Amino acid sequence: MKDQLDALVNQMIERGILYEDAVSEFEKRFIRKVLEKNNGNLCKTARDLNIHRNTLTRKIAVLDPDHQPKRRRKSRQ
Repeated sequence: MKDQLDALVNQMIERGILYEDAVSEFEKRFIRKVLEKNNGNLCKTARDLNIHRNTLTRKIAVLDPDHQPKRRRKSRQ
């Protein structure tokens, strides 16, 4: 995996991709994959990422403004 990451970094440098853009894209994709693994559950995703749920919500809003977090449905009694 280290070799693949090194190759990717080299390609990004050659193409002139800025550090900020690379970090932002990585973070967005990483969060998206962990969210998918947890079926959109923000609490589980935040726990897996070792960040607070509110921090995760803010990151999602900044990195992927079109993403709408799933909300729990209130049970009718």
